[in-house]
Amino acid sequence: MDLQDDHRFIESILITCAALCVTVSSFAFGGQSQSGPAVPVINAELGSCSVQFNVQDGSGKPVSGATIRVRIAYGFMSVRKLDLETSTNSEGKVRFEGLPGNLKRALFFHASKDKLEGTAFYDGAKNCAAQHTIVMVPKKQEPQEDAGSDAQQPN
Repeated sequence: MDLQDDHRFIESILITCAALCVTVSSFAFGGQSQSGPAVPVINAELGSCSVQFNVQDGSGKPVSGATIRVRIAYGFMSVRKLDLETSTNSEGKVRFEGLPGNLKRALFFHASKDKLEGTAFYDGAKNCAAQHTIVMVPKKQEPQEDAGSDAQQPN
């Protein structure tokens, strides 16, 4: 009987160790699945609001490496300015956190990559935790002035 009791004791220790290893590994990886790349996050540290963007091209495919910029004017008479910039991951995702929810004006986000651009507006007062899609379109080319048009024509 002593041998059988020892066997049960060792078996219970092994089960406890296995359960402990699973618990520790879930804490070490934050409980997140490793199915996709991490979403880049930038924190303005001005409030508790956030917005996540999914950046796509005209055909709905994610645009990786797109740069997204925003200028936040805050404080008395909006004299303080904070410029934030980050890039999307391979799935075209990016997240801005710590945004203020009490601004006088909505925030204007500008996305660009190569010859593509897109924009989005975000109003933290209306939706503090928002998700938006930015559709990237080809940049508009500004008309070039003809260099000879200002010169006088000879008679």
